[in-house]
Amino acid sequence: MPYMTDHQQKFADLKFHIANQDQLRRRANGGNSILFSYSPNEEQQYIEKAKELYADKAAFIDISELLVQFIDKDGWESFSEYYNDFKNTPHLIFRSDDPTPDLFDLIIGEIERACQRDKIPFLIRTGCLFGTGIENVNIMEHKAVMNLPHPLVIFYPSKVEDDNIYFLNFKIASKYRCTLVK
Repeated sequence: MPYMTDHQQKFADLKFHIANQDQLRRRANGGNSILFSYSPNEEQQYIEKAKELYADKAAFIDISELLVQFIDKDGWESFSEYYNDFKNTPHLIFRSDDPTPDLFDLIIGEIERACQRDKIPFLIRTGCLFGTGIENVNIMEHKAVMNLPHPLVIFYPSKVEDDNIYFLNFKIASKYRCTLVK
């Protein structure tokens, strides 16, 4: 549905799920996340409306900014060389198990900081995760996210057809332990 006709219902549903976190955990099979689905071409409108509605209650964590921060840490030349060496296994760059902070660590850290400030973490610009080897499910099922005092809200540019969700309108999504607002 276009933004003009369904944004009010989506934001009403989001408000309900945020306010009813205990019910959220039951419906999401123990998960602590809300997947907020919208058409990718309406992303800016949904982000602007969310910032208006949740200005005082939420921390907006922009994945695109964290990606740039991650690349800038070592500089473009170093990143480019490293990426070309590991382009077939991007998870080794963006989500490795070694102690060196990577993009995944930056994301989890920002989510934790939001809750430390008693803010609801909203992940925005999640389309930037495509090609990094980081799946939204990796974030949702992280131990820190599962135990947050507030639910994680993931803005999810996608389409829903039948019982399937397509991230960015083409990549079929896995079954998430979350509540879907569509």
